[in-house]
Amino acid sequence: MAEATISERPEDRVDGPEERYNPYTGRRVVAGVDDAVPTAAQLGLEPPRFCEACGRRMVVQISPDGWWAKCSRHGVFDSIYGGRR
Repeated sequence: MAEATISERPEDRVDGPEERYNPYTGRRVVAGVDDAVPTAAQLGLEPPRFCEACGRRMVVQISPDGWWAKCSRHGVFDSIYGGRR
């Protein structure tokens, strides 16, 4: 599977209705309902574990200089896209 480019960020890849999922819990994001984000994620120490576009669990690889996560449907997301590297 080809790796995603910068123009293919998760927020650019959703087809159809704007349905979003919490990348740390996998739950659907509903307007007006707060979903708890782990403290480590708020501090930028925890990579996303679920795809924001479809809510599927991702394969995550953590390295000393960042991380990458792979969704079976949407490809590879890299910490460099979010400016975390």
